[in-house]
Amino acid sequence: MRALRVLALALVPLVSTNPLAAADETPAKSKIVAVDLFKNGLAVVKRETTLGKAGVYVLDDVPTPVHGTFYIDSTGTVDVSVQTRDVEVPANETAPGALQDDLAGKKVTVHFRGANRPPVSGTMMKFKPAKGEETAANRFYVLQTAKGRAYVDPADVSAVESDDAGTTVTRRKPRLVFTLKDTDKPQTVVSVRYIATGMSWAPSYRIDITDPKKLALEQHAVVKNELADLAGAEVRLISGYPSVEYSHVRSPLAPRTSLASFFGELGGGRHREIDALSNSIVSQQAISLNNYRVHNVALGATPTGEGVDLHYQSIGKRTLAEGDALGTTVAKGTADYERIVEWLIPDSRDTYGRHSDGTGDGEAWDALKFKNPLSFPMTTGPATVTANGKFNGQRTSYWVNAGEETVLRVEKALSVRTRASENEKVERDGSGREVIWVGGRQYRRTTVEGEIAVSNNRKEAVSLVIRRRFSGELVTAEGAPRTALREEGVYSVNKRQELIWTVPLKGGEEKKIKYSYTVLAMN
Repeated sequence: MRALRVLALALVPLVSTNPLAAADETPAKSKIVAVDLFKNGLAVVKRETTLGKAGVYVLDDVPTPVHGTFYIDSTGTVDVSVQTRDVEVPANETAPGALQDDLAGKKVTVHFRGANRPPVSGTMMKFKPAKGEETAANRFYVLQTAKGRAYVDPADVSAVESDDAGTTVTRRKPRLVFTLKDTDKPQTVVSVRYIATGMSWAPSYRIDITDPKKLALEQHAVVKNELADLAGAEVRLISGYPSVEYSHVRSPLAPRTSLASFFGELGGGRHREIDALSNSIVSQQAISLNNYRVHNVALGATPTGEGVDLHYQSIGKRTLAEGDALGTTVAKGTADYERIVEWLIPDSRDTYGRHSDGTGDGEAWDALKFKNPLSFPMTTGPATVTANGKFNGQRTSYWVNAGEETVLRVEKALSVRTRASENEKVERDGSGREVIWVGGRQYRRTTVEGEIAVSNNRKEAVSLVIRRRFSGELVTAEGAPRTALREEGVYSVNKRQELIWTVPLKGGEEKKIKYSYTVLAMN
C-alpha cells in the first residue's frame, strides 16, 4: 500500500484568511506570570500582556476558564472578545486534517487500492457546508476533473499526491481580542485572571524519628503541569477546602463552548465537583475528637493568618513546560514527640442497642504524638515515617494547624497483644430484665460486663492508649479512665461514649481491666 505523500512544507507565519479581519489589528503576546494551585486540578492563573496605543490587539493564547472566574485588570479601558476565524498555519506544524479541506483548490492525483484501477487527477473542490448539515464532502473526496466531478470513496484510496499543496493549510482557530480605548499612555499593562483546570500539586511528608525525642519533618510537593508553558512564573500552593461551586462549568467565553454545552453543564453535573472534593487528599480533612485516628489531642494552635482558611505557600518562580512535573521540598521543621501504641475497640452495638459488627479496625497501632512544627498548617497528605534510614510505615496525615497536636499512626503493633470481651450479665434473682418503652418501641435494660487484656511482648516499655467505645451508661471502670461523649450518640436512645485509658506497660508485662455499663436494647 502506498503511503499518503505530500511535498515538504516551509515555515510561514500565521495569517488570517478572514475577510472581516481589520488591517490595523496588532498581534500581541501574553505570559503566565503567576499560578496558585489547588490540589484538585484547579489553578488560579494570572496572565499579562502589554499593549501600546489605542487599537485592536490579537492574542493566540485563549484560556478555557471556569464559569464566573474570568476578570481583567488594566490601567486603561479594555474590551475583550473571543473570536474563531479561519487562519493559514504552517502545514509542518499541525496535524493533518480532512484532505478535502487541506487540499481544497489544489491539483491532486488519487491512487486506488488494487492494480486494475487507474489513478484519477483533478482539483480538490472546496465546500462550505451549511450549518448543521452533512454534505457529500463528508462522505467522499470530490474532485473537479477534465470530465466533470469525481466522487471518490476514501475507503478505496491508497494514496493522494499533490504537487502544489503549498506550505500552509487552513485551520479554524480561536483568538483572544483586546480592544483598547483611547489612552494617552504609551503602554497599558493588562492582567487577565481566571481559574482553569490542568495544573495541580500533591503534598507528602517525611518524618524521621531516628532521634528518640525529637522528630524531623519535611513537607514535599509534586507539581504537575498540563495547563501551558510556564517561564519564570510565581507558583503558590494552596492549602484549604477548594470551594469552587462551578468548577464543572466552562465559561461561555471559552473557545468551542456552545450554549447547549454551557447550559447542560450549568444545569447538571455538580455531583462531579462533590465527588472530587469528597476525597480528603484532594481537599482537606481536619483532625476531630470523634475521628478514630486521633485520641486526646491538644486542640490549641498557633494563631496564623486572617480571613478565610486558605494558606498560600510560595515555592518561588518556576519554569515548567506543558507536560512537565516538578518535585520540591517546601518546608522543614523539628518537634518533640511521644511514641505511643493506640488501640481502638469499636462499639459492638448499634444506636438501638442491638449487636453489630462495629466500626474501626479493632487492632493496636504504633503511633506518633506531636505538634505541627511548621509555621503554617500541615495539609492532608501521605506521611512516610523513617528511622535510621529504614522505612517504618506510611499513613495519611490529616489537616493540622500550626502548633496544633496530632496523632499519626505508623504501623500495626504486632508485639503488643490485645483482647477484649463482653458479656451480658445474667440476673440471678429471676426477676427478669427491666422493660422500657421509648417512642413507641420496647427496650430491655441489660448490664454488660467487659474485660480488656493486654500484654507487651517487646523488650522496651510502651505507653498504650486504649479507647473502648460503647453505647449506654457507664457503671464501673477500673483504672480511672477518661470518659468522652461521642457526637453521633447525642440524639440516640443510648449515649455513644468512649473510655480512654493510658496504660504504661513494661517489657513482658500483662494487665487486665474490667468495666461495666447498662444499655437499652430494642426487642
